[in-house]
Amino acid sequence: MYTMLKLKELRKANSYTIYDMARMLEISPSYYSQLENNKRRLFYDMAIRIAIIFNMRPDDIFYTFSKK
Repeated sequence: MYTMLKLKELRKANSYTIYDMARMLEISPSYYSQLENNKRRLFYDMAIRIAIIFNMRPDDIFYTFSKK
């Protein structure tokens, strides 16, 4: 299961705006907003680029694992 809530929390915790993220990722602010609001599919290469900004692994941002 993936979650974009953590992405928004990370962005705000680092005092980044949607415009800051878009600039760093070299995409439009509307594209980034759609990613964050789960209205656009997140591809792995973009997940890697986002993770680099936060010095994290993509799985730590975008995936939650539950034990069964």
